[in-house]
Amino acid sequence: MTVKTANGASNYVGIRFQKLGKLYHFSLGEHGTVQPGDHVIVDTKRGRQLGQVITYVEPDTVHHRSGLKTIRRSATARDLVLKQVWEAKELDALISCRQRAAEMGIKDVKFLKAEYSFDGSWLTISYTSENKKVNVNPLQKVLNRALRSKVELRPVGPRDVAKIMGGYGACGAPRCCSTFLTEFSPVSIKMAKAQGISLSPQEITGMCGRLRCCLVYEYEQYVEARKHLPKRGKRVETPYGQGRVLDVRVLRDSVLVGLEGGERQEVFRHELDPSDELEALQKKAAEGCSKNDSGGCTCGAKKGNGEDAGD
Repeated sequence: MTVKTANGASNYVGIRFQKLGKLYHFSLGEHGTVQPGDHVIVDTKRGRQLGQVITYVEPDTVHHRSGLKTIRRSATARDLVLKQVWEAKELDALISCRQRAAEMGIKDVKFLKAEYSFDGSWLTISYTSENKKVNVNPLQKVLNRALRSKVELRPVGPRDVAKIMGGYGACGAPRCCSTFLTEFSPVSIKMAKAQGISLSPQEITGMCGRLRCCLVYEYEQYVEARKHLPKRGKRVETPYGQGRVLDVRVLRDSVLVGLEGGERQEVFRHELDPSDELEALQKKAAEGCSKNDSGGCTCGAKKGNGEDAGD
């Protein structure tokens, strides 16, 4: 069954293998009866996996269509129960991994999570280490024999560590990465500057030691709003007199203005007139027209002799 989407018929679906995992594209192939929410069996580079269909994907957004793998079959009730059985064994596998590592003298490595494929044929153990020279290959061979599964020891970065460990962020709420983020967006210091956030590491750094993911959330709104507000240092005309912008309050659509008498006043955007721009326009108008000195000008500027342009 091919489903009609906004840009036409789609033969592609997005499948997720973990609750907060990335969305991977697969082709329906001959298997055309799935709906969002259904569980299916697919072949991946980590063996056969059980995933959940999340959505149909617009054909224009799918890259390398010819190389996409197809859905193997729909998952049965037995497959779902089998997955639960192996999930119950993941903690024991992680404990066993840590014990073997300690016995082999492997240090400076923190093993975080063990995850079986739905049928137990593949086991992925995530770990982190600041020692770039650590060698975990001997441990992987030992675990292959001890756990009777194909074991993959997969290194993860600081943000993935925070996602796996969970906990609470500096805001007091559960960490975004552990509750709803499925992918990590690039975060830069420019985003903090645009929002007027203190650049102190305590203010902009998350529990993972990287820039906080939440810096991305309102960045575009701040950039767009700042386009319509004067910058700091600009002279402006206000209902209270002329002054200079001391601070920009983006979310309130206003600026804090220092008036000539030393008073400070919050002024909203619709009450502002830019003094610098007005003075520049007045100066240009007073200089006269430089394009049509011989006449015929319709721009409205006056000549130096006081005559109207075009007279």
